[in-house]
Amino acid sequence: MHLIEQPPTSKAPAEWFTGDVWWDVIYRGEEPSRARANMVRFAPGARTAWHSHRLGQTLCIVEGVALVQARGGRLIEARPGDIVHTPPGEEHWHGAAPDRFMVHLALWEGDETTWLEHVGDAEYGAARSSPRG
Repeated sequence: MHLIEQPPTSKAPAEWFTGDVWWDVIYRGEEPSRARANMVRFAPGARTAWHSHRLGQTLCIVEGVALVQARGGRLIEARPGDIVHTPPGEEHWHGAAPDRFMVHLALWEGDETTWLEHVGDAEYGAARSSPRG
């Protein structure tokens, strides 16, 4: 057993995100492992671009209010303790509510992420629903 040296916190690239987003790489497995884990911090209103993961992605909301949406699906509001799973290849985005910071733990396998267009203000501002009803 040993401590893993962590790289410094990084600002997320503007090509993939709107607004201020920072991440810490928690784990990046080496072959044969494909496991990835990042702690991602979003300022109010910040969000990913549309994207998909070849093997899917799971988010654990740690703090704040998250907005998540699959392409063609409803905009969902998620809160700390909520777990969001996107299946392999599903186009989606996630980010912070306009008036709250948001932190999530992102878990996925491999580096096969397809980045698409940015989420427009109209999509981001759409009516949202809570998974609690």
